[in-house]
Amino acid sequence: MKRKIEKDLIEWKENHDKKCLLVKGARQVGKTYIIDKFARENYKYYTYINFDENPAYKTIFDGDLDVETLTKQISLRVPGAQLEPQETILFLDEIQNCPRARTALKFLAIDGRFDVVASGSMLGIHYKDVPSYPVGYVDYLDMYSMDFEEFLWANGVKESSVGDIREYFEKREPVPEAMHDKMMELFREYIVVGGMPRVVSEFVNTHNFAKVLNLQKGILSDYTDDIAKYAEGAEKTKARACFLSIPKHLAKDYKKFRYSLVEPKATYRKYGGSLMWLYDAGIINFCYNLSEPALPLEGNARSDIFKVYMRDTGLLVAMLDEGSAEDIIDGNLGIYKGAIYENIIADIFAKKGKKLYYYEKDSKLEIDFFIRYQKMATAVEVKSAEKATSKSMTSIIQNHGVKHGIKLSAKNVSGNDTVESLPLYMAMFL
Repeated sequence: MKRKIEKDLIEWKENHDKKCLLVKGARQVGKTYIIDKFARENYKYYTYINFDENPAYKTIFDGDLDVETLTKQISLRVPGAQLEPQETILFLDEIQNCPRARTALKFLAIDGRFDVVASGSMLGIHYKDVPSYPVGYVDYLDMYSMDFEEFLWANGVKESSVGDIREYFEKREPVPEAMHDKMMELFREYIVVGGMPRVVSEFVNTHNFAKVLNLQKGILSDYTDDIAKYAEGAEKTKARACFLSIPKHLAKDYKKFRYSLVEPKATYRKYGGSLMWLYDAGIINFCYNLSEPALPLEGNARSDIFKVYMRDTGLLVAMLDEGSAEDIIDGNLGIYKGAIYENIIADIFAKKGKKLYYYEKDSKLEIDFFIRYQKMATAVEVKSAEKATSKSMTSIIQNHGVKHGIKLSAKNVSGNDTVESLPLYMAMFL
């Protein structure tokens, strides 16, 4: 399955100026697979070190970190290691399990005889253990589960066909009905399947939602295992409680995260660090409330009021009641419907590199998202139905100085220069 990050890896190889590369991302988003593929296709010699599968490899970095010593240690301890200057890539996988290897990236970059890529999934968790960070010697890439466009490619949709959809978006012309219906069908499937490569592969090969759900349940179990493995002390229980509370939050009319839904009378002091743990682990996204619906969005964001979304909507659906996936495909999800569609749009925006913001005033006016679009603070409303009015959108335009709004729904392209209506799947172009 084709991933956009492959292009970024090629660009790094051609332009890295002797810096090492660190690929960050949650577990099972495909980091190991895609870097391994890149290494095999683009280098004559390739040495792979996985600190999770082979904890003994950590001893390579116990002594001096000069490259001569490291080269000798790797040659001695890693079977089949090939380290030819200027022709070799060294891949340090699960580097969070070896903090001294992260420090060594500086010396490997300065030396420059090998190209070095590292990857890790809990890098924000282990920051205290790293003796010295290789500041200025490392390029960083964030990797996520597959975005909607990658999901389309995996399902046999040609890049040229995605380009056709983009043209309709850019011209603001309605998509031909048959194409629109097919895109909405694929979009609902993406909501249920999500973007975890193993899950997408199973879906593409079998179209069996029961098998998809079993794989997703396994990934969720791995996440809770990671909490037990990596969180410290009382943080284990608290991080797990926050994780399991996410569907409960999204089912409420108000989406703001409330610690009391994790535990009665709970507070930020008790659970704030646990939420940040989940964010650092790549499991959740924060969406911050704006004090004013205006640019700069970051300058108007309130760090103490926020919503929480799962980074992979398929995993969120797998956390819901049995039968939820079928309800989404059929377009009927009751109380969860709005939340699920909000979550997928949050995921699409975050994978585009956007920070997430929303606006709420006096519990009467709520705009799902605000983005900087065409140099304006743009209100974005997400609707699961085709026929959906929005009092909040009308109010924000008429009474709060906002000049541009976008409604994302099952409806085809329509609207005017002030409030546009776009199909949900076009969120990938915003």
